[in-house]
Amino acid sequence: MASAAALAGVYAMAQAPQMPPGPVVPPSNLKPGSGISGPGATPNNARDRWGAMNRTVTGSVVKLGLIPEVQPLMDIQMRDTVIRIGGDGMYYLTGSTGEDIWDHNDGVELWRSADLKKWDYLGLVWSFEKDGTWEKPWRWYRKPARALWAPEFHYVKRLKNYFITLSMPPGDRGILKSATGKPEGPYVNALANDGKLAGDIDASLFEDDDGTVYLVYGGGLIARMKDDMSGLAEEPKKPALLDPDTNPAHHADTCPSRRQCSDIGHEGACLFKRNGKYYLTAADTYEGRYSSMAAMSDNIYGPYKGRHEAVPSGGGTDYFQDKQGNWWDCFFGNENQAPFREKPAIVAVEFDKDGKIHPVKR
Repeated sequence: MASAAALAGVYAMAQAPQMPPGPVVPPSNLKPGSGISGPGATPNNARDRWGAMNRTVTGSVVKLGLIPEVQPLMDIQMRDTVIRIGGDGMYYLTGSTGEDIWDHNDGVELWRSADLKKWDYLGLVWSFEKDGTWEKPWRWYRKPARALWAPEFHYVKRLKNYFITLSMPPGDRGILKSATGKPEGPYVNALANDGKLAGDIDASLFEDDDGTVYLVYGGGLIARMKDDMSGLAEEPKKPALLDPDTNPAHHADTCPSRRQCSDIGHEGACLFKRNGKYYLTAADTYEGRYSSMAAMSDNIYGPYKGRHEAVPSGGGTDYFQDKQGNWWDCFFGNENQAPFREKPAIVAVEFDKDGKIHPVKR
């Protein structure tokens, strides 16, 4: 039987359009620095791969009381928001930035805060032009494209160093490490021989209580990393989900035919641990919302159970615990039920007696 990694690569290749002959070159009218979201960014005129994006929102997810009133942390364009606490006790925020990530952006932008309120821009800590190796060439994704999707910022306590995970369209994932031990880098490839993880998207890291680090990606594949983070120590595993929710309205359109509605979500997987239980989360379409779905297990490899819509319209971002012990879901808004589109935000969450995640009702 083919490994999960091989199958993921085959799946990604099957979904991608046929590559044109010869090298892929960038559009001739591309202006340097036009794919950035920090200070000095161009006005928000983003497009998506299907044409002009409809940015009208109803905010029904708030009006119906499914999540509390939420406001963006900053007025910048961002998808896939992730916040982590660094080794210095500061909060660090990153995500997919730039005016059109379906086409191009510049790299990884990073912000820092002491209190989740005031954010300082640390700049472009990794760029295609300055730091890219295998990532640098333009690719074919329905047209020439060079974009970095869903970067995540992680501090690995055992190694006392910072890592960034990333993915590129139509599939391929990378792991960067700080060459200085500082959050602002510079960052270099953590994988041996300038390697990459072929196929699929949305890479994340999870450090367990014993210091073991796991790669989590796609819709919920998990693999233990080598101790030095130079590669995978095992073949990826797809945990089983007990008692899956087979209602097609609780899944993306592709799920019934491809995955028989048997998974937690179809992309944006993340993993965290609370009170000895593992929470595997992923994005899926639930009643028309791009929501954060979650399930729980006593074992990192599963089986998982209790799949539920944890944060309506919460998407495929991550959860974190702040310095006061409160839990939050990172949020960005991806569809018209959300209160806004593509802005970094957080939603306070709590856990019921069964361990399921719910937004805090204020």
